[in-house]
Amino acid sequence: MSTYALTDSWIMTRRELAHWARQPVRVLVGLVFPVMLLLMFGYLVGGGRGVEGEYVDYLVPGMLALTMAFGLEATMIAVTQDLNKGVIDRFRSMPMANGAVLVGRSAADMLQSVLSLAAMIGVGHAIGWRVHGGVGGLLAAVGLLLLFRFAMLWIGIHLAMVAGKPEMVQAVQILVWPIGFLSNAFATPDSMPGLLGTVVDWNPMSQTATAVRDQLGGPGGEPGHVWAAVLWPLALLAVFFPLALRRFARLSR
Repeated sequence: MSTYALTDSWIMTRRELAHWARQPVRVLVGLVFPVMLLLMFGYLVGGGRGVEGEYVDYLVPGMLALTMAFGLEATMIAVTQDLNKGVIDRFRSMPMANGAVLVGRSAADMLQSVLSLAAMIGVGHAIGWRVHGGVGGLLAAVGLLLLFRFAMLWIGIHLAMVAGKPEMVQAVQILVWPIGFLSNAFATPDSMPGLLGTVVDWNPMSQTATAVRDQLGGPGGEPGHVWAAVLWPLALLAVFFPLALRRFARLSR
């Protein structure tokens, strides 16, 4: 990406951060929702079928991965609103790099994802979860989680432009729920029926959760899944990042 494109993308990122100041409730809800899920599954629905060791050490990494899959609708709706309200047309009249608006949206979303991870890690520590893999393991785990989020984000941006209207985004967002709950976030694949366990094991989110557990030194971690946790998001990005930019260029004409 050229310096020109990076400058335009940074301007669009600052635009999104300015929206945070005007819509703090939206940012707060994005931080509170995953924390509520963690507390609900940890205390109300907890159990951890097939988990050896402390369930909280298995649950928290799974919830961190789940958090990276959820909450895409705010960015998706913002993209469709820009397209439908003529904002893109105004930007198009300026000397701006193609896709800078989308990159700015994604950068702001990634910043909120960092805040969400920090909140989840803090709450997890408060309820008894501990990092057993050291600082290096924690940083590696955060890197894997953000890579997964980045891939999911560009899938969401592409689907938002396909949906076209903000009211259609909610229907598209529902597709994320099977990815989130057909995973090993709450229970091991070995404790599930054969075919279901296989589907869960191959879920990209499960690969990330398993790799994160390995990096954090918790139960359910397997070293071999780190490569899968890197390759899956990169493969998804290789498909959906250019698709999103291409569709945006067509819609902006």
